[in-house]
Amino acid sequence: MTATVAGPLRIHHVDLTVSDVERSLAFYLALLGPLGLHEWHRFPSYRGTEEIVYLALGERGQYLGLRKADGGEHHYYDVGLEHLAFYVDTREEVDAAYQRCLDIGANVHFPPEEDRDVEGYYELFVFDPDGIRIEIACGPADVVEP
Repeated sequence: MTATVAGPLRIHHVDLTVSDVERSLAFYLALLGPLGLHEWHRFPSYRGTEEIVYLALGERGQYLGLRKADGGEHHYYDVGLEHLAFYVDTREEVDAAYQRCLDIGANVHFPPEEDRDVEGYYELFVFDPDGIRIEIACGPADVVEP
């Protein structure tokens, strides 16, 4: 039996569990707000114990959720999310995001640089307040778009 697909598969949302929702909200809005990220809506969770803040990525129907973690901390390269990448159109946007990182005192992992493996791919890596690694990059159309 063959499944019928109504349209292309895409990611609708990703929820991150964070130690302090308002601190993470301020970080993501400072870093990505100038690129179109904005607070979209707040929902109570299915557990009824916390509120989920959803940030919209422009008008594309893609969302980043922030919800209060029950405890613990994120460890880079432990099981889980290694990094979350956001693509922009120009190197200038990557450079401007880097400047915003410096302005807010973010923990920059790698400042903007050409990727070692993909020609023309320009990237910045920064850790969010909980240590989740965020990438902001631009690159050739054959790398960025399928």
